Amino acid sequence: MKKYTAMQRKEDVVREFVQYDAEGKILGRLAAEIAKKLMGKDKVSYTPHIDGGDFVIVTNIEKVAVTGKKLTDKVYYSHSGFPGGLKERRLEEILAKNPKEALMLAVKRMLPKNRLGREQLTRLRIFVGAEHAHTAQKPVKVEF
Repeated sequence: MKKYTAMQRKEDVVREFVQYDAEGKILGRLAAEIAKKLMGKDKVSYTPHIDGGDFVIVTNIEKVAVTGKKLTDKVYYSHSGFPGGLKERRLEEILAKNPKEALMLAVKRMLPKNRLGREQLTRLRIFVGAEHAHTAQKPVKVEF
């Protein structure tokens, strides 16, 4: 008898809502855990070419922590495509102005760089404060 690994189909995907509290958590470790959930790598039915991940809700993002001297030393670059169009922003500035963006960038860079990764990123919801708009979905609170 031939044994084979069953591949997941997109019709068979079951998604859950998962909630993380970012208070006191390290930014990079939280981003890695979220990326795993969005890709579905924590599930037995993981298939690389199928979007089988869960919805992720993150609260209290303004209370996220970073280690070492990352606040002053970590620099995010963006370029407009025109000469002299290089822009630099420090992590400290990003966390002060829009803390959601820091986590979004960290998670985005851990996902696949293709259509699938962009689709997975749409299931990430980040909220400042402890309240969120997805209480009707009854998210499961996860500690790591």
